[in-house]
Amino acid sequence: MSRLCLALLVVLLFLLGCKSQNQNLMIVKELNSNWEFSEKDSVNWLPAKVPGCVHTDLLANGKIEDPFYRLNEHDLQWIDKKDWIYKTEFDLDQNFLKKDRLVLDFKGLDTYADVYLNDQEVLSADNMFREWTVDVKKYLKTGKNKLKVEFRSPINEGLKLYDANGFVYPGAENDQAELGQVEGNKRVSIYTRKAGYHYGWDWGPRLVSSGIWRPICLKAWDNARIKDLQIVQNEVSEDLARFTAILELEAEQEVLAGIQIQNDGMDLATSEVQLKKGNHTYELDFDIKNPKLWWPNGLGDQILYNIKAQVNINGKKEDASHRIGIRTIEVVREKDEKGTSFFFRVNGIPVFMKGANYIPNDIFPSRVSKEQLKKVIATAKKSNMNMLRVWGGGYYEDDLFYDLCDEAGILVWQDFMFACAMYPGDQEFLNNVKLEARDNIKRLRNHPSIALWCGNNEILVAWHNWGWKRQAKEQGEEVSAKVWKAYADIFHEVLPKAVETYDPSRFYWSSSPSSGTGIKPDLINGDDHYWGVWWGKEPFETYATHIARFMSEYGFQSFPEMKSVRKYAEPKDYDIYSGVMKSHQRSSIGNETIEYYMLKDYKKPKDFESFLYVNHVLQAEGIKFALEGHRRAMPYCMGSLYWQINDCWPVASWSSTDYYQEWKALQYYVKKGFEPLLVSPYFENDSIKVAVVNDHLKEIKAKLVMRVLDFYGKEKWSESKDITICKNSSEVFFSQELKSFLQNRNPNRELFLVEVQMGEEVLERNILYFNPVKDLELPQPNVEFEITKGEEVYEISLTSDVLAKNLFFTLGDEDGFFSDNYFDVLAGESVNIKLETELSLAEIKKVIQLRTLDTTFE
Repeated sequence: MSRLCLALLVVLLFLLGCKSQNQNLMIVKELNSNWEFSEKDSVNWLPAKVPGCVHTDLLANGKIEDPFYRLNEHDLQWIDKKDWIYKTEFDLDQNFLKKDRLVLDFKGLDTYADVYLNDQEVLSADNMFREWTVDVKKYLKTGKNKLKVEFRSPINEGLKLYDANGFVYPGAENDQAELGQVEGNKRVSIYTRKAGYHYGWDWGPRLVSSGIWRPICLKAWDNARIKDLQIVQNEVSEDLARFTAILELEAEQEVLAGIQIQNDGMDLATSEVQLKKGNHTYELDFDIKNPKLWWPNGLGDQILYNIKAQVNINGKKEDASHRIGIRTIEVVREKDEKGTSFFFRVNGIPVFMKGANYIPNDIFPSRVSKEQLKKVIATAKKSNMNMLRVWGGGYYEDDLFYDLCDEAGILVWQDFMFACAMYPGDQEFLNNVKLEARDNIKRLRNHPSIALWCGNNEILVAWHNWGWKRQAKEQGEEVSAKVWKAYADIFHEVLPKAVETYDPSRFYWSSSPSSGTGIKPDLINGDDHYWGVWWGKEPFETYATHIARFMSEYGFQSFPEMKSVRKYAEPKDYDIYSGVMKSHQRSSIGNETIEYYMLKDYKKPKDFESFLYVNHVLQAEGIKFALEGHRRAMPYCMGSLYWQINDCWPVASWSSTDYYQEWKALQYYVKKGFEPLLVSPYFENDSIKVAVVNDHLKEIKAKLVMRVLDFYGKEKWSESKDITICKNSSEVFFSQELKSFLQNRNPNRELFLVEVQMGEEVLERNILYFNPVKDLELPQPNVEFEITKGEEVYEISLTSDVLAKNLFFTLGDEDGFFSDNYFDVLAGESVNIKLETELSLAEIKKVIQLRTLDTTFE
């Protein structure tokens, strides 16, 4: 090739490259690198990570110790009283600057933040939950640009608002102001639109941080941009689904634009429109033929459609896309002979909601990894859940969380971020809430997983039942009226109007629990949070009798397992009443209540590690009463969401997986308790009964086989019957007076085994013991097991000569996941489970251990 040809080719490639670059209406530059931070008025600058926060940056630079280790949290309360500065520099060329519009986009600033660009203040933010954008073209220049964010102390800002208010709002008892060394122990959290759990909770630490907690970018565009894309499902049938794509476009001038809607590259609709200057919406209708429905986990597939909108102006384009699921969902509130129903109807089918409450995975949100989010949603799916409730004291989760729920078939009960406190009602606060709601509804509304918007957590019930109304009245009738007006303004006006404006097809529920807007819970008309077990020290059995139309909270505590405890404590701390264990327990009645319930049903464990193990079994057995009782009560009760699936730090809490995402016994019990087919033996009104619950959308013909066995495997009684289990139903198939059933029985040495069988296959089984474990005469089993390497996992086959109760495998401090754990092995029974681990077979054999309940006591 000649030099001339080569030169021409280079020029042509350059021009093609320029053309390619210029085809986009918008270009985006991320500004998440090269950050430094410092305490205000200090000359010591340190490297910072964005997204991040002050605490994680101090930790990364070795300026503080791990806040989770032992009592370190207590020594870090000075951080939130300081102001902090973050700064970076970035380069821009003339091509970027000549765009029509340049906007700084902050996905999340926590919380009181003043932003300076080239030494000019461009933004003052005051809400962690909002996205902040600001026009900055006039402040930018070619070459190096300086960006600085100054964070004011959320405590100092809160104190100003607290002192100026003139009275004290009731609630906010979880604001651990005393631990936080706040002036006068003032609970200031309610004044700041920031995650409430940062100030402490009865399962969380007090670490009130500041920082750039979500990404920053600089956006530049010509002509127009797609500001938002909403996909509205109008109707759906077996043959056709009809939609409207609503594009919010921001145009710099009147201009002709082509708009195209596609599904996976296939055109669905096209249009030419004359854009008006400014923000305006434009609608395009489109159809999808023979639509495939999106179903909750356990009822069908999660089919997702990739809908893309493209705007074309003079050959320059911009895209916006969302994945949607085609489905209908209703919250059904119908009068019946007992009250008013509260259930979710999905694709025309009443669906019992099985799941848990979900809190943030870390006290520092920016530290939550994609892998953590994937693991918690995988745990929910694997555990047969179909709903998670994103609780109102954390934050609106990252987009990935909802993407994963879409993929897994996990519906989301989405709280707005208000929990356990009365909030201000001044106009500035209300306007802030209105914009916060707008931002998050618009961000999340296209996800098929979003099932419901809920105004707040427990505020209504606390006002009426926890003494808050009285506390307000003690400060004057005018104070009480003002506090309630603020509540009504936020939860009866601002938030429902925001849902009606931005997501009108979805249901809004003003407070959980409640029986309707402004109506406190009564068990017959709405949802309920039941804490008689735990706070009221009522027996576990009441879980099966205290039942509302939807049980959206209940729970019981446990410590993490020993492997996890070793990560945050030393051997000298291994006592539930040590300073470290009491600090890693934030319930005011915590460790004493665990012990109280334990000694009701179990003998005293012989040592600390045994206590943790028995505590896990205790929690799981207790919640088992609730899971099964709620499901047996369908269709009266149509939801069971226990508190809680996860933790934000290593702590004794109500979680079923600990901070390190280790499964407790409860998670294994939940997996079984939420199986689509459940057989449930239970005691009720001096009778022994067996119910079968079937979530499948087809009837099942099977055999119910019931046996009484002694702990050594001898059959003492048996009965079987052919049964037809109706679809989506709960039915009792066996009932007998307990006194006659136990005649000639030894309840301390025998158990009741029930199975649903189809041919030779056991579809489902369950075991019921007649007495508390402390009264059982448990034998000492000889458990033999063999480990073999499978294609992807290890197979463990085991057998026991006599009953082995709550068999628990562990790999010591090594990582691994057992497909089942804390289970009972009957005499002579062969059981096979799987183990996922990176360890070799030789390494597994060195570290694997098992224990059973009989070894736990003296």
